[in-house]
Amino acid sequence: QVQLVESGGGSVQPGGSLRLSCATSGSILSVHTMGWYRQAPGKQREMVAHITSGGSINYIDSVKGRFTISRDNAKNTVALQMNSLKPEDTALYYCNAAITTYGTVITNYWGKGTLVTVSS
Repeated sequence: QVQLVESGGGSVQPGGSLRLSCATSGSILSVHTMGWYRQAPGKQREMVAHITSGGSINYIDSVKGRFTISRDNAKNTVALQMNSLKPEDTALYYCNAAITTYGTVITNYWGKGTLVTVSS
């Protein structure tokens, strides 16, 4: 059973920083693309950033220059450094990973989310 567990959420004032981390566990053969999504109240879930196993990165336009995604392929973890946070970044942030386990095809897994609140 594969699990993704996020940590690092919290409350911060506008302009502040937070670092989200996501750890994986289970019988993992390989981890492909990893990413972060978010869902604000009353809005659809949206992709924030993702990074392939080869290091290719994409960001949603609204976070470019402020957020940095990184991964540790040896530990199968992914992190999101968030700087210059804005109130509109307030959301539940989810970790996502495409993972191959022993004897299966690539499956998309989600964490349960970590809340980020940006408010003065």
